[in-house]
Amino acid sequence: MHARDLELSPLILGGNVFGWTVDEATSRRLLDAAFDAGLKSIDTADMYSVWVPGHMGGESEAIIGRWLASQPGRRADVTLCTKVGAELSAQRRGLSRRWILQGVEDSLRRLRTDYIDLYFSHYPDDTTPHEETLRTYEELIASGKVRAIGASNFSQAQLQAAEATARTSDLPAYSALQVQYNLYDRAGHEADTAAFAAQHGNVVVTYFSLASGFLTGKYRQLIDLAGSARGEDLEPYFDARGLAILAALDRVAAEAAATPAEVALAWLRQQPGITAPIASATSERQLISLVRATQLRLSTSQRAALDLASQPL
Repeated sequence: MHARDLELSPLILGGNVFGWTVDEATSRRLLDAAFDAGLKSIDTADMYSVWVPGHMGGESEAIIGRWLASQPGRRADVTLCTKVGAELSAQRRGLSRRWILQGVEDSLRRLRTDYIDLYFSHYPDDTTPHEETLRTYEELIASGKVRAIGASNFSQAQLQAAEATARTSDLPAYSALQVQYNLYDRAGHEADTAAFAAQHGNVVVTYFSLASGFLTGKYRQLIDLAGSARGEDLEPYFDARGLAILAALDRVAAEAAATPAEVALAWLRQQPGITAPIASATSERQLISLVRATQLRLSTSQRAALDLASQPL
């Protein structure tokens, strides 16, 4: 199956916060509210949240799985995206046949489902041939455990190599890309992977869609980062270009009677070739804002103002 055949919602709910900055009870309320609002696509990964002391990875998947199990019959209406390949430990990483086969069973068990809608190679693995990885995915697709496959964090050269392997060996190809892309982080995707995605008709979903929260406007100066779980990720955005982007977001948000976050997500949704942004929420207020972002349509002049302020250097 091609990822285009999946029912992806206009915004994909990010599950990275579940079990990290959001406890299970709140996570389940957010999942309920998202589902009821029509945001029925969820993105997670086996590594979420291995960086938290005492966590082993899979905490987010387990919360989503218990939520699904609590509502029999809901699974068919949800599009689940998860990933394999990030380092969970020295033995639990990469895109080898051995690890993918173990990783998919672990994810299926935690998610309490018998299939994954969209399964991503989380990071490229230069130690494993593309043929080994794609042949393993072929088996998972044939068995019904995976419906479509995607690549996350791959360069254009890595995508081209995987595509050539799929074509010459008659193996399934990656039909979705997950890329870091937002108003600030534009250069990587626009200069490298966008052309490949357009040429091959890939679904493209964006992560860090709000630049780790910078584009919400919550943080206006470095001192605002005190106590933030994402403080280290946010510091690089506080340069002249970043502050110019915030100023443009403020102006457009005032015109549109929206928040800066809603404007930033609406800009993403209107970019050529972008299928849907991934964004997470830690409160029901934030979730309502995500829903509003899917309903916001920016004018040509508003998009131009944002394009100009965020022009890659």
